Amino acid sequence: MERPSLGSLAILSCAVRLIIHLSFLQPMSIELAGKIAALKKERTAVVLAHNYQRPEVQEVADFTGDSLGLSMAATKTSADVIIFCGVDFMAESALILNPSKIVVMPTKAAVCPMAAMITKPALRELKAEHPGVPVVSYVNTSAAVKAESDYCCTSSNAVKVVNSLREKKIIFTPDRNLGLYVQRFVKDKELVLWPGYCPTHQNRITVELLSQLKREHPLAEIIVHPECAPEVIDIASKAASTEGMLKYCRESPVKEFIVGTEQEHAYRLRKENPGKTFYTVPGAICPNMKKTTLELVARALETLEDRITLPKDIIEKARVPLDRMVAIGRGD
Repeated sequence: MERPSLGSLAILSCAVRLIIHLSFLQPMSIELAGKIAALKKERTAVVLAHNYQRPEVQEVADFTGDSLGLSMAATKTSADVIIFCGVDFMAESALILNPSKIVVMPTKAAVCPMAAMITKPALRELKAEHPGVPVVSYVNTSAAVKAESDYCCTSSNAVKVVNSLREKKIIFTPDRNLGLYVQRFVKDKELVLWPGYCPTHQNRITVELLSQLKREHPLAEIIVHPECAPEVIDIASKAASTEGMLKYCRESPVKEFIVGTEQEHAYRLRKENPGKTFYTVPGAICPNMKKTTLELVARALETLEDRITLPKDIIEKARVPLDRMVAIGRGD
């Protein structure tokens, strides 16, 4: 009897993994999962997926994580092609950190509304109002904005990045909520905040909704993302990035959690903590994260479209603050 090849075993493994993790959620196309596994091998490709991606997309990914984790994974891959399942700024960051690789988004329609709230001209104007003040930009920004910044940060290391600077006054863009969260821990510094925000965390995760869930589940701890409004963070037991939440829930003796972030993150929380229960906030959905589907991942691998391109000078300038961010590492 002919022994199966390593390639066929990899395809079978991917398909079996999908059945195990997703059979209780929805019918899955095992044929499509196998096709993606085969195309990854053919293209020498790696699939990176954010924690807010659909569960089935997370399952075909080689790495799932938050913004910093994905950036760090992008710097370490030896693949020729990166398929980035997230939103636009994430794929741009992957290209900036890997200018010699092909970086593809399954759909360029997956954009981040927060990133669109700050532009290069707007940041230049703000810098002119505060000459000599360093700029820390949340990674949720365009490549052009990163190129105008001194440091990037993520929700997991924003406090650590700001604390690493000797200056007492710092421009922080674009997320006001994250900036206000950071300000709690850097009392000796003044942050000049841009009034940007994440619509999902700002408008869909409220004190009222979290309080209702708490009344329904009194033993559950509330954990929230730092992109939430200050009054939401005030009632939480823990504020952390999505990876920080995973670590906190894994190490906590508590068995029930109310999750104040995009609801798809609960899929990975449940998967990695099978003995614990997670409640999500109704309507806490990022519609742009949901624009990536398995069908589009397969198409991206087949066609290498939609390919991310950036001007060389933007890549060179934007890499400096991104490299600084990666070097500083996690803070939660």
